[in-house]
Amino acid sequence: MSDIFHRVSARDIEVVVDCRVGHIRRLTAKVGGRPVEPLHTAPWVDDPAILADESITPNARHLSGDFFCAPFGRNDIDVQPTHGLPANAPWQVLDVVPDPRGGTLARYELRASVLGARLIKELRVLDGHPFLYERHIFEGGEGALPVANHAMTRISGSGRISASRKRFGVTPAVPMETDPSRGRSALAYPARFDDLSLVPRMHGGTADLTRYPFAERHEDFVILVEEPGNAVGWTCVARQPEGDVFLSLKNPSELPFTFFWISNGGRDFHPWNGRHVGVLGVEDARSYGGYGHRASVAPNEFSEAGFPTALHLDPNGRVGVRNVIGGVPLPPGWSRVADVQVEDDRIVLAGPAGETVSHPFDGTFLLQGSV
Repeated sequence: MSDIFHRVSARDIEVVVDCRVGHIRRLTAKVGGRPVEPLHTAPWVDDPAILADESITPNARHLSGDFFCAPFGRNDIDVQPTHGLPANAPWQVLDVVPDPRGGTLARYELRASVLGARLIKELRVLDGHPFLYERHIFEGGEGALPVANHAMTRISGSGRISASRKRFGVTPAVPMETDPSRGRSALAYPARFDDLSLVPRMHGGTADLTRYPFAERHEDFVILVEEPGNAVGWTCVARQPEGDVFLSLKNPSELPFTFFWISNGGRDFHPWNGRHVGVLGVEDARSYGGYGHRASVAPNEFSEAGFPTALHLDPNGRVGVRNVIGGVPLPPGWSRVADVQVEDDRIVLAGPAGETVSHPFDGTFLLQGSV
């Protein structure tokens, strides 16, 4: 492939990396001979006018699939674009080697430092596994910063969202867009809830966030706090028209939060222009929501309750986080995924009536420790 796009593949899975910004441009898995492409790409990524417009951050110009944020949200300590250099700056390929189990491991290095740290991206694909195993490693550096994996899927019609057990959920103090001429939200800000199907609306009543869409022309953001007893945190998005399921999995001790970014035509300014529709960001994070770098490293309501909101770098060592994303077919007759169980070499999905399907999975990956 070109110097811009780098391909990593194993039997029945291929991943394409946009090295300009480190985004996963495409993930294609074949399950039973059927291709599944669960990730979203913004509709303007090939528009020459937008690509040439440097007033738009690189992250927004090339917005696609999945990317790593460090810091997540506002970069208000070091002056850099939102979501930090890992989501906005070039990456270079370090090496690509076979995995001894059958598959491929590719390593990339960010062509910039983050708080003085070298940042390495590891992408692993295994033969017959419809999943991408990701690890981000900081070598050296000093200080702390919020981090997140920022995956996105698009629901072209209707979808059902399910997740591992959460302690509670909240919306931030203010909506994502506060100027009505630029955008609008449907949920109440701030709000707290214990049930994803009963989230307060801005003008009264509740929204069921387990169903997509739940409103029209809106931009919303919710923070979900993982139940600490969960061995693995997971989110499943059953996309009805596509007949597939997008999955995101994490180790809650590393990434104690999941953020849902619901982007459904609610931004009217350039380059969004009301056309970013049906998108759900599933952002597994260690961050104080989207409040930014400074707020995440300072004492806050979550960190004081025992949920860490920043990753502390080790000047003499390595620290990092892991996550897994992928896609599988939605079994016939299923409306949603009711539960997920991870075994040593399989992942088991349960349907609404208790029926199950399983797929190959490295069940030890998330539990090995970040480095």
